[in-house]
Amino acid sequence: QVQLVESGGGLVQAGGSRRLSCAASGRTFSIYAMGWFRQGPGKDREFVAAINWSGRTTNYEDSVKGRFTISRDNAVNTLSLQMSSLKPEDTAVYYCAASRSNSASDDVKDYEFWGQGTQVTVSS
Repeated sequence: QVQLVESGGGLVQAGGSRRLSCAASGRTFSIYAMGWFRQGPGKDREFVAAINWSGRTTNYEDSVKGRFTISRDNAVNTLSLQMSSLKPEDTAVYYCAASRSNSASDDVKDYEFWGQGTQVTVSS
């Protein structure tokens, strides 16, 4: 199993940048595919980005392509999401998740372990 703790959320102005981190416990972090999801007010949880175990394969939701970058450092059990050109519609609670499927899946059902989330608010 793996435990996940997100950090880095906060208030940012539109057009700004923010970096989210997800610290994973356990010695098997490198075998999991990892993903970022978000849930805005009154919305379902939606896919943002994912990365396979090695970091060689990534997957992004269309609205964040070119603005967000997902990365991982297996040596220190950390997942990151670099967000730039932020928009008010990016406002949400952001969650990191781990999947034993080992693919950069965009399906929330493929992820077994979840963090508690970190709030990102983008002001216009």
